[in-house]
Amino acid sequence: MSNADRHRRIAQTVRDSGGATVQELAKLTGASDMTIRRDLDTLAAQGVLERVRGGARPLLLRGEEPPFALRAHEAVDAKRRIAAAVCALIADGESVVLDSGTTCLEVARFLRERPVTVMPLSLQAIHLLGETPGPATLVVPGGQPRAAEGALTGPLTLASLAALRFDTAVIGCCGLSAADGLTAYDLDDAAVKKASIASARRTVVATDGGKLGRTAHAYVGPSTLLHTLVTDTTADADEVTALEGAGTLVKTA
Repeated sequence: MSNADRHRRIAQTVRDSGGATVQELAKLTGASDMTIRRDLDTLAAQGVLERVRGGARPLLLRGEEPPFALRAHEAVDAKRRIAAAVCALIADGESVVLDSGTTCLEVARFLRERPVTVMPLSLQAIHLLGETPGPATLVVPGGQPRAAEGALTGPLTLASLAALRFDTAVIGCCGLSAADGLTAYDLDDAAVKKASIASARRTVVATDGGKLGRTAHAYVGPSTLLHTLVTDTTADADEVTALEGAGTLVKTA
């Protein structure tokens, strides 16, 4: 088991079980107690869990947004498939505003190899697109990064979005349903998503199936604003049908 796979298994177990001991995690992963202790220290430093004597417990209450470091290890294969399918919808020469979040970061990995213009809304994606020369043209917005998330928000981000027009907005979400529309955990993040949608000719939402049918507290807009949803095979069939009935084209990766 690789380090990333072990970290993912540990994080999931601690979150689902409400806590776990070093010995339990060692038995689960086949790693030594010393390795598990180092893993727990690493995950605690990333804000994924809380280190306690003899093991670890989750940091999150139900309904809170999981930290970026944890989400980055979840459903990785599905996010990459979704990202590839999103990029297949984007033509060479397009201008794209790219939302923050782990799925959109995977989209950035594909877009950096394409002759497109991209304005990313997270520090992680800006770094990824800017670290090596490539055919993609990078446009950097203003804004203040949210702690631990790297997502850009605030008046400067909104002003950057208002000053430009894009062919496509690629948006992530915390929740999406036909009934409650697109939602986010953070009010500032919701405002940036609204502005991104308003600045683009079409909106493509990229999210794994676990977000469908869920509702977070910060409202972004109705599902009728969305041109296309790209998701995976875990998406609830009834929710997909409802979104299609409201006019959203759904593609499964």
